[in-house]
Amino acid sequence: MNPSRRIFVIHSATALAAGAAVVAAPMAFAQKLPMVDPKDATAAALGYVVDGTKVDKVKFPKHEATQNCSNCAIFQGKAADAAGACPLFAGKQVSSKAWCSAWAKKAA
Repeated sequence: MNPSRRIFVIHSATALAAGAAVVAAPMAFAQKLPMVDPKDATAAALGYVVDGTKVDKVKFPKHEATQNCSNCAIFQGKAADAAGACPLFAGKQVSSKAWCSAWAKKAA
């Protein structure tokens, strides 16, 4: 390998690494997702409420006071987070104190 080819390969590798960093940077600093609106069609269909203590007991008789998004199996935030992503509401996050009829107990 001659010196000019070696320099070209080194510069190419450096440029490739820098390019990858530029592409990854916006993902690392992405803004927080917007909160789910309880009036959203999916939220309304699932009986989503921002405050899990205000669930309609007549409409959802199996709801228990201890159920909320923070202890749901599909909640993608940490239990201590105020809000987190939920795959049911793509591109949005739910309050950890919220509840919907898709609630499932998180494994211990």
